[in-house]
Amino acid sequence: MPHVHLIGIGGAGLSAIATVLLQQGYTVSGSDMQDSEAVARLRTLGATVHIGHRAKNIAAPDTVVYSSAIPADNPELIAARARQISTFKRPAWLGQMMRGKKGIAIAGTHGKTTTTSMAALILSEAGLSPSYIIGGFVPQLKSNAAAGNSDLFVIEADEYDRTFLSLKPEIAVITSLEWDHPDTYPTEASLREAFVEFVKLVLSKAEVSVPPAGKVILCADDAGAASLLEVAPDAATYGIQRDKGTRGQGDKETEGSPPAHLPTCPPAHLPIWRAVNVQVNRKGGYSFSVQHQGEIVTPQAVELSVPGLHNVQNALAALVAAEAVGVSPAEAGRILSTYTGVGRRFELKGEINGVTVIDDYAHHPSEIKATLSAARARYPQQEIYAVFQPHTFSRTKLLLSDFAAAFDQARHAIILDIFPSREKDDGSISSADIIARMQHPDARHIASMEEAVDYLRAHLTPGNVLITLGAGDGYRVGEMVLEAFCG
Repeated sequence: MPHVHLIGIGGAGLSAIATVLLQQGYTVSGSDMQDSEAVARLRTLGATVHIGHRAKNIAAPDTVVYSSAIPADNPELIAARARQISTFKRPAWLGQMMRGKKGIAIAGTHGKTTTTSMAALILSEAGLSPSYIIGGFVPQLKSNAAAGNSDLFVIEADEYDRTFLSLKPEIAVITSLEWDHPDTYPTEASLREAFVEFVKLVLSKAEVSVPPAGKVILCADDAGAASLLEVAPDAATYGIQRDKGTRGQGDKETEGSPPAHLPTCPPAHLPIWRAVNVQVNRKGGYSFSVQHQGEIVTPQAVELSVPGLHNVQNALAALVAAEAVGVSPAEAGRILSTYTGVGRRFELKGEINGVTVIDDYAHHPSEIKATLSAARARYPQQEIYAVFQPHTFSRTKLLLSDFAAAFDQARHAIILDIFPSREKDDGSISSADIIARMQHPDARHIASMEEAVDYLRAHLTPGNVLITLGAGDGYRVGEMVLEAFCG
């Protein structure tokens, strides 16, 4: 089999690709700047992984694949091109991998990883043996990726770097559409235009497929996603909206239940697939029934253990996608009730001295609000400490006011220094600017993780909940707190 070398192999995107290639029998090598759990897993599967990027790491691969974070002056990329080895950026390689497959692509500004992992779990447990690529490790699947035995391919379709436009899936879910990634999309309109193009790519499948493909699934609760009905008027819609002026069939106003917080809409715009009878369950998540065109199609309620109304939406999306390939809603609902989550999405890191430590990948204001609301619902009487590491200077500058207003559900908020990722600090924005705009009663900027840990050790008390938020390495604060209390 061919030899593929991946530059940035330890990242969420390339580690998943490497896993699929290894299971397909490819020879796989790669490099990353640091060791990690993902690197260790790949070595166990048979990959050769170098720490550090050097020209000599390019032995004799047939193909080199590199992530969006790899700059043009990377020594391995330069060496590969000098030797005329075929090179592919991650989006283009994903397009190659999906050729001849029945693709189910999960797109959207928020909720992609959870929804993709739910869909992959449903299809796997239903015996359909899909291939899948997920942006996080799923403990139940023991991986973030797999090469299945069927033609089904479930993939997280990232909008960053316009990655999803390299895919041509038969089925597409769009969970949300909200401005993000200003380094790729300088205007809100440019982001929407990319989603419109993605929808048109999917719909183009309907013109050439027998039987017809090109199914689009949209979240009706999200204004941005719902606006794509202009492009895909026959799309399947889902949501937990209630009828305007009514209580909604079966919705219960019990303690801790969400109906008062649900959006309302006129009956003409009700989603085709709806979550009804939504209420907090004993697992700390929500239970609900699924209604399709007015008929309950889940004889037993779906009992989610992952918290938050956003996860009800994610579960609905996965269920509708699974139904499109032949899994009954009843079976999908049963499998969703066993779902335990995906890495870095409301992940319980540990409990010590009465303090609960959770980590979440939330790095956009809407995601922070959803995560903290979920935490408040699960821990209604406990003090919540939120530690947020902003991710990229461009996003922080673009959404500065929204970040400042995102922490109302936390009793205490700590903002770390900005994680630069692929960007350079030009001095025009800092975490102190977020604090300056906040009206929170206890918000503070603590520059380093070490200083944050010292502060938390002095202030956390039994019963408190610590949540680390962000797409960088801020999760280490929670891990360091657990280690400090152990000592």
